[in-house]
Amino acid sequence: MLTASALTVGLAAGPALPAPLTTAGSAPSATRGGAEAQLAQLEELARQLVAAGAPGVVVRVDDGRGRPVEIAEQAPWAAADQRLAVGDEFRMGSNTKTMMAVIALQLAAEGRLALTDPVEAWLPGQVPDGRAITLRMLLNHTSGLADYTEDPAVLPSILGKDPHRWTSAELLAVGVKRPALFPPGTRWSYSNTDYAAVGAVLERVTGASLADLVRDRIARPLNLKHTYLATDGSWRGRYVRGYEPDSAHMPAQVPAAFRDVAGVHRDGRVDVSGNDPGWGGAAGAVVSTAQDWSRFYNALMSGGLLPAAQLAQLRTTVPMDPQNPVDGPGSGLGIETGRTPCGTVWAHDGGITGYSSTNLTDGTGSRTATVLIATEFLFEFGADAKLTAAGQALQSAVTCAMFGKPAPAPAPAPGPASVPAH
Repeated sequence: MLTASALTVGLAAGPALPAPLTTAGSAPSATRGGAEAQLAQLEELARQLVAAGAPGVVVRVDDGRGRPVEIAEQAPWAAADQRLAVGDEFRMGSNTKTMMAVIALQLAAEGRLALTDPVEAWLPGQVPDGRAITLRMLLNHTSGLADYTEDPAVLPSILGKDPHRWTSAELLAVGVKRPALFPPGTRWSYSNTDYAAVGAVLERVTGASLADLVRDRIARPLNLKHTYLATDGSWRGRYVRGYEPDSAHMPAQVPAAFRDVAGVHRDGRVDVSGNDPGWGGAAGAVVSTAQDWSRFYNALMSGGLLPAAQLAQLRTTVPMDPQNPVDGPGSGLGIETGRTPCGTVWAHDGGITGYSSTNLTDGTGSRTATVLIATEFLFEFGADAKLTAAGQALQSAVTCAMFGKPAPAPAPAPGPASVPAH
């Protein structure tokens, strides 16, 4: 749940939509005549993803040179519920972390906190070893804190069965009662508890709610009309309906504890779009659209949200793969980076019940791309090899389209699916 970035292929975080990384040279630039072929390829790959079992998919690609490509494909059975549109609101899951990091860095620029502050200074007695864990360690996932989403106490909320409204402090308390994974600052490991702590610090520093901070510091200044942190299961505009298989149709690879999801049941599927995503909190409760996120990334990477010093801090990375610390993917503050066959990307994924998303940009924010898919568990647990392969093929093509380049040749067909670490 609330998975890590697309860049964490093969790592313990278990990404929703992995984008292949490589140290190979870039693919050649696409010709103008190839733009139509590229659009046709993206449309075909989106259709193939739906044919493989995705209820619906939204793709938006802006290569910075003209009108963005926008695609919405949907299974006929899902269209009977509501016709999918590119501008529909979507639960962004862990992409929320990028916004939380931006807010923390804005406060740092204002002198209201420092990345070197120990957690203990802001949350006294709430985090074991809090004097050794800095705010920077929370933001780049080097704190060693275990992930609260792996605790049984949160599972009923993940499944939509518990109406309890979780606070940042409560989610943090769940996470820190689990044994630490390693001494602070010695390794990288993706943990939603890090951002539960960040959320609690932001609330403590400002006296404002996370929803108000997202509204006042990001959504309103950028005129993001469909971006907000959810405070319940309702939506503010037209939205994507998210689905999971019902218990009778959930693949065996999905752990037994996750097979019975609450929601509106119909024809072997469960519409979870009315479930409360509040258990995501600062780690995953933001709602947005593909267009809004493109505008956010553009403002972020071009310096429109942060002074140069703080933007440099956001882009300062630690290795995510201990076997490839120099050329492998890196974790910045709320965002990650790595090389693909077509260029270097900055990105994050989101996985929350019923919704999988990937948002990417280049180093300037002038190129952006988004893939939104209206299901999550089948990706999260590697439960459907065909669906995962179709998602990877689309992700690879979208990434290259963002750079105005053709997609590389497809990888060989995958073997049997395996269950990721969480």
